[in-house]
Amino acid sequence: MFANMDQKPCTARNHKPKAHPVVQPYEGIDLPPSDDEEDCIYEENENLKKPSRKERANDKSLELKKRKKKDMIIVQAVEQEIVKQDDPDAYTVVIGSRANYGQDDAHDANVKDITIDNFSVSVRGIDLLKNASLKISHGKRYGVKGPNGKGKSTLLKLLAWRKIPVPKNIDMHLVKQEIVGDATTALDAVLSANEELINTRQEIELLLLEGENENHNGKKLAEFYEKLHIMGAYAAEAQASKILSGLGFTKEMQYSETRSLSGGWRMRISLARALFMQPSLLLLDEPTNHLDLKTVLWLKEYLSKWKKTLIVVSHDENFLNTVCNRILHLYDFKVDMYRGNYDDFLSAWEQRRKEMIKKYQIYEKQLAAAQRAANQKQQMQKIKAPQKWRDYTAKFCFPDPTEVPPPLQLIDVSFSGEKDFKLSGIDARIDMGTRVAIMGPNGAGKSTLLKLLAKELKPTEGEVVKSDKLRIGRYSQHFEDILNFNETPVQYLLRHYPDQEGCSKKEAVRAMLGKFGLPSKNHIIPIDTLSGGQKARVVLTSIAMSKPHILILDEPTNHLDMESINALADALVEFSGGVVVVSHNSRLVSRVCEDQEKSEIWEVDNGRVERLDGSYEEYEENLMKEIRVEVEILWALY
Repeated sequence: MFANMDQKPCTARNHKPKAHPVVQPYEGIDLPPSDDEEDCIYEENENLKKPSRKERANDKSLELKKRKKKDMIIVQAVEQEIVKQDDPDAYTVVIGSRANYGQDDAHDANVKDITIDNFSVSVRGIDLLKNASLKISHGKRYGVKGPNGKGKSTLLKLLAWRKIPVPKNIDMHLVKQEIVGDATTALDAVLSANEELINTRQEIELLLLEGENENHNGKKLAEFYEKLHIMGAYAAEAQASKILSGLGFTKEMQYSETRSLSGGWRMRISLARALFMQPSLLLLDEPTNHLDLKTVLWLKEYLSKWKKTLIVVSHDENFLNTVCNRILHLYDFKVDMYRGNYDDFLSAWEQRRKEMIKKYQIYEKQLAAAQRAANQKQQMQKIKAPQKWRDYTAKFCFPDPTEVPPPLQLIDVSFSGEKDFKLSGIDARIDMGTRVAIMGPNGAGKSTLLKLLAKELKPTEGEVVKSDKLRIGRYSQHFEDILNFNETPVQYLLRHYPDQEGCSKKEAVRAMLGKFGLPSKNHIIPIDTLSGGQKARVVLTSIAMSKPHILILDEPTNHLDMESINALADALVEFSGGVVVVSHNSRLVSRVCEDQEKSEIWEVDNGRVERLDGSYEEYEENLMKEIRVEVEILWALY
């Protein structure tokens, strides 16, 4: 989800339009607080001492840093605007001093690696990358890391568009949108990705319709059958079927027309086509979004054995740890490569952080000494300011309930919905401190169960027992439906929670938004201009302000970056109320359910809700045993 980057033009008579109007709106960027927000930080934290003007003036590089920060914000705003428009012509890639417009004729047709030195990327004159280098080695699996708005998705698109030059012989595929639904079955839609296979089969069908002729058609038929044998066509249908099965398709669904499937399932077909094609370079952007846990585990296992080159953007740490053996980090206009998986990257990044902090501490000592020197001006001119390290962290917090209401209960509950959907015989109890992780395939009824718990749906049979004193904090996958896009976050929260303590209700609300990582500049702009991650923070803030006894969360990680997912996990662990969560993010679930005595695993499948024995880790391992066998059989077909 991208921010709405449109703004109304200024109508003042003497207003002069800016040279680059596209870079004006950048409120929707999902970033940590900038230097310009430090004043707000000091205002909201009385214990912090605000530096004096003299202290600030002593830092000669301050203005340069502020300009650099502003440029970065503008860059990210432009990038969000362009990504939304999906306009390849808006990007300019310069290799050395030569602009590249997608021609890759300079590359050796036999080269399997992608190597670009000293290249820059700009969008309508604004730099995204400066004098960067990139090397993609054949057969390696790369994960792309960087905060929201740093260009992770852009990098994949520039490669797919060949705006970043790629050797001609390297075929690529970027999974970016669902297939168009029509009368084609899901299985045939996957098989059709192999155009040579489809064309050969069509030629055979035509010859068979014409009738065999020993001197002509018979000979051609033999040649085509031999061609099918060489390309492994007889195993192709089994391969395609097993890929679809791994992505959650039943046999019945595989033979269903694609127009009868939802957008989410058609997106899985797009992913299945890419896996079936096995391109030399596979590009995946958040492939685990909207998948259930078992499907995520299957995809993770399958891609961990990928023999060709893979570049994937994902906010799932466990996914990157299992799949990737290289990490590309977008930082400070560069693309830095780290060997190993995501954990290895974190170790190397921590070491780099310590080194940068040490360099800056040395600089501060040198600066202080120069200021005391008699020839202060000359001494200060000799000192070069290193880059100051700024940690990007998030801290979420749900207030602990001050009273203990009666538990939330489902007593012999059944629910019947459309298309013969039914859940039956549900008995459940949620107490303060209870931790429940709900598992099951997409479409089994996990979200329906959450709606029953929250009393958003009325059961067909049985009873939902909820005390009037019990407050539920509800997070839905479709949380945007509850937001008023014309309001600012402050207005929205004050409308729902007008009774705020302190001398300023507005500042109390802004303090809460700050705790959930929403930059202060985004507190007073329309919600419509916020990114998906920022809207999610507004909803999470609203839930916290409702002072819930029980949290019911449906896929809360979809719009959050890794730092925010970790912050959410920490907050849920510390919360003393009850927590019920549906999530495909195994890291979040394992954190929430780390106390086995308080935790329960519920599995929703085939119209039933079953409480499973054992820990979440045991549940995942049991799934993995089955998945490993399936993946080994599938790879054996190639």
